[in-house]
Amino acid sequence: MPEQTNVDEVRARFGATAGRVAEHAEQQVEAVREQLRTFVIPLGDERALDVGTGAGTLALALAPLVGEVVGVDIVAELLERARAKAPANATFVDGDATSLPFETGSFDLVCTRRTLHHIARPERAIAELTRVAASGGRIFVDDQIAPADPLAGLELDRFERARDPSHTRTLPDVDFRQLFEANSLVLLQTRYQTHRRELEYYLTLAGCEGDAAERARALSPGGPEAYVADSAWYLLRKP
Repeated sequence: MPEQTNVDEVRARFGATAGRVAEHAEQQVEAVREQLRTFVIPLGDERALDVGTGAGTLALALAPLVGEVVGVDIVAELLERARAKAPANATFVDGDATSLPFETGSFDLVCTRRTLHHIARPERAIAELTRVAASGGRIFVDDQIAPADPLAGLELDRFERARDPSHTRTLPDVDFRQLFEANSLVLLQTRYQTHRRELEYYLTLAGCEGDAAERARALSPGGPEAYVADSAWYLLRKP
């Protein structure tokens, strides 16, 4: 029996909301670029990869800071919007984060931003990020993290799946660190952030309406108006 994944759910959710997601992405590019300058500190000549690029937020933010950037995603509608904004040194291709269409060691800087909680087998995605990174290259991971309390994590995931059916699981910090260690990655630095999210905006962004929206409001960990999301940035080196 073939392994079950959530690729169809991801394509359905983000294909249907591509316009909203692209608008949201465009609003974030400048801020993400400044964050990359201070945390990743690109050198100006790297060949970079953005895995799960969506509408291209991270790839477009990186483009002026590196020699070349490639964005990869499984949602055709989002790739189309990313290409419409792409400068000459940015290209966007179709591909699965758990089976990347690139040769081993072909990128100096490999990134993924807020993607792993949409992937049914995140350990495979981390293994692929590691595989395509050059020896001595760096890997940047930005994702939402779950509370350390497992019960609180279950409640968070119940809400996130009600809001967005493509959500799989929010990993806690310790799970990320174990995945990095399993791939022999060297952790260079970490940064933690807390974001207050207006619930109605994020329901609309996910295309969550009607009864589904009512259920998500009832499950919101911060109540029906807003909730708090914690995220972590990790910068790693492949030996």
